[in-house]
Amino acid sequence: MLKQVQHDEKNYLISSKMLLAIDAGNTNIVFGLHNGTEWTHEWRFNTLPVRNQVEYEMFIRLNFLEANLKLEDVNGIVISSVVPQLKDILTEFSRPLIDKTPLFVGPQIYSQLPIKTQNPHEIGTDLISNAMAGKVIHGGGVIIVDFGTALTFTIVDLEGNIKGVNIAPGLKTAITALVGQTAQLPEVPLELPESVIGTNTTMAIQNGVLWGYVSMVEGMLDKIEKELGTKFKVVATGGLSSILHPLHDRFDVVDRHLTLEGLRLIHELINNE
Repeated sequence: MLKQVQHDEKNYLISSKMLLAIDAGNTNIVFGLHNGTEWTHEWRFNTLPVRNQVEYEMFIRLNFLEANLKLEDVNGIVISSVVPQLKDILTEFSRPLIDKTPLFVGPQIYSQLPIKTQNPHEIGTDLISNAMAGKVIHGGGVIIVDFGTALTFTIVDLEGNIKGVNIAPGLKTAITALVGQTAQLPEVPLELPESVIGTNTTMAIQNGVLWGYVSMVEGMLDKIEKELGTKFKVVATGGLSSILHPLHDRFDVVDRHLTLEGLRLIHELINNE
């Protein structure tokens, strides 16, 4: 039975122990704020073009002000970045916020985590964060399907070993590439038509990509489980995880904050909190 993890907007009791988690991907930089109990706020900033640290600092200060939050209440920052040129910028950006060095997820801390990977210098830190959440929250034996700039499948066994990762272009990436490289095709909204037969140009693209991805995800999950000879819990995450709603019958859990939760768990473990 599908479990939908909800993170509704509401009035939160703000703890004096707040964690700012930053997930810097190829499309968006996600800033998540955790109050010790739950994720209370989330803000997104376009990754490209890369800005200087002042612009990121102003972005956070304005959002904190609008939410009636105090920067001095943030006592920890954890960062995952798959964009190498952002590391120094995000380090400098965080210094005026709190008097602590941010924790960067990377190979230097992997030996302290309850997950293992054969390729620590190749795997993305966002996938490590997903695997951490998959192991700690779900006990391992999970396939994490992350709908982001790329569509990724991260397989974590019961012992916390990352068995492997499969990567395909993400939904938006696929549609953008198709429309951008083809003459006379319109902008296409990410909406799944009820019919799988396209009767106009927009529907034709939506069906080809979105219904195509439904079949791809179903087929990939089936093939992974067949090769490994066991059933896995399937956890979906990413901002686009809700679009392919027919897949929700195939997912056990949908949690769009799974990557942030993995970052929080890593920060907690490394800092012995």
